[in-house]
Amino acid sequence: MSRDNTKITSPVPFRGGGFSPRPMRIVAPILFVIVITIWESGSRLGWISPIVLPAPSEAYTAFMDLVNSGQLVLHLEASLTRLIIGWSAGTLLGVCFGVAAGLFTMARGGIVPFVAAIFPIPKIALLPLFIIWFGIGEESKVATILFGTFFPTVIAVYGGIDNVDRGLIRMGQSFNLSWWSIVWKIILPGALPAILSGFRISASIAIILLVAAEMIGAEYGVGAYVLLAGNLMAMDQLVAGVAMLSVLGLTVSWIIGRAEKHFLKWRI
Repeated sequence: MSRDNTKITSPVPFRGGGFSPRPMRIVAPILFVIVITIWESGSRLGWISPIVLPAPSEAYTAFMDLVNSGQLVLHLEASLTRLIIGWSAGTLLGVCFGVAAGLFTMARGGIVPFVAAIFPIPKIALLPLFIIWFGIGEESKVATILFGTFFPTVIAVYGGIDNVDRGLIRMGQSFNLSWWSIVWKIILPGALPAILSGFRISASIAIILLVAAEMIGAEYGVGAYVLLAGNLMAMDQLVAGVAMLSVLGLTVSWIIGRAEKHFLKWRI
């Protein structure tokens, strides 16, 4: 009898977990240190030719020369200005058009086919056209980034709205919620994970287009710095420029990750 009581009163393990990866922040730094160590050792031992790939220490020296000369601030200021303006404008327009396509039948009939027709075109191929329209200055570079981030944002937004559980919408209607309340309290929160994932993708596309646009007629910018280093065969400066782009991508990803944690607290 006591055994049966023990079995009945023993705690039942929680079975609602799973499919929720835990953050392992120590793994990435360890892997990074291992890669850099192998790279540096291979360069010093002569296994890796400095003409093909310079050592990380040489790239760090080139980066510090860029810092000490004051050129780093000029390059980063130019790149960040173009990136922020172009990505923000493209994302804002993409959200507006995506919400319209997700909520209104007539808007979807016009927006979705247009997006499907234009999205596969490589946006960098349109840069010469933007230069003709807007000139060689900042406008053409910002327009390239804006155009490239607009389409994936539209797809992410209206796709996220489409994937919202229709049972939740019907439940809101059964409780006599207004149309605006259903959109604000059910549809947009349900679509938010897909929207933020779209932001992450569009930000990566924006960085790629930023570098490509800066390689055409830009005096300052990380892309212009990388292009100049490649033309001069200065591999240490080239690696330093690529490293700056990698850090920029990591920073953007971290910011969007923090936004996901803040806005998606309701998810279990």
